[in-house]
Amino acid sequence: MTEPSRLNHVLLTRFNLPSAGVESSIRARDGWLDDRVDLFERYCLPSVLAQSNQNFSWIIYFDPQSPAWLLNRIDGYAAEGVCRPIFRASVDRPQLLADVRSASLAERDLLITTNLDNDDGLAIDFVDRLQRAEIGHPRSAVYLTYGLISSRDGLYLRHDRHNAFCSVRESSLDPVTCWSDWHNLLGRSMPVVELGGEPAWLQVVHGANVSNRVRGTLVSPVGYQDAFAPIFGNPASGNPPVPSRGRMLRDRMVDSPIRVCREASRAGVKWLLMATVGKRGLDRIKLLRPTGGRRSHD
Repeated sequence: MTEPSRLNHVLLTRFNLPSAGVESSIRARDGWLDDRVDLFERYCLPSVLAQSNQNFSWIIYFDPQSPAWLLNRIDGYAAEGVCRPIFRASVDRPQLLADVRSASLAERDLLITTNLDNDDGLAIDFVDRLQRAEIGHPRSAVYLTYGLISSRDGLYLRHDRHNAFCSVRESSLDPVTCWSDWHNLLGRSMPVVELGGEPAWLQVVHGANVSNRVRGTLVSPVGYQDAFAPIFGNPASGNPPVPSRGRMLRDRMVDSPIRVCREASRAGVKWLLMATVGKRGLDRIKLLRPTGGRRSHD
């Protein structure tokens, strides 16, 4: 196990950072920002505050043109020491590295950067599991591969080998960070380490993130209440219902296999497009769709 004194760990979150492409059309919708703040305070914020290992910093990027009511909320987050808010119209690599270094707790040998979307949640041991993992490479993309997807009709156990909760562990001397590529493409430039175990993260399917679809296998939330206590213990989070045995059996026998086939088809089309038009071309295609997801690379 790596000694905590040897590493810095920084969570990176884009809140309403301006960006081109499909995400710009999503942010332009009426009520998008109000919903984003609501989801952040119901899922993301409490799960970070409840981490069993608090040896980390948290950078959240905000649009400098954010409305006054949001600026007041942000002032509250900063005053409570929850995070370090940074206002930028864009973030290039030199700025990102400077921000990460300024947020680091001390001069240490190793750096972990972790992507965290502001409408997602973490299991209370997420940070601790990442920091305790034995990693044998100088630089690695690290994924906790099991998580949960929550929707109005149920909770689903998901195995996602290269999910959006990606981390990069590397030397602090010349880092590239977890934002050096799309979360599912980090393996093109570094070794990948996949860590199994109990669910480590939670994604919420809601109206503004069409790219987050119901995937995985229907499960009862009862077995996950301790690990996600800050979320499932909050009535405002609209906890998923406990399914009947019959419904769970139907999901395993019928619904889940259908979802697997559908996702395999989507993945095949996406990678074909990637090979022919590249990442920018894929974003342009998504922008032409009637609806789009918050993660242009899903």
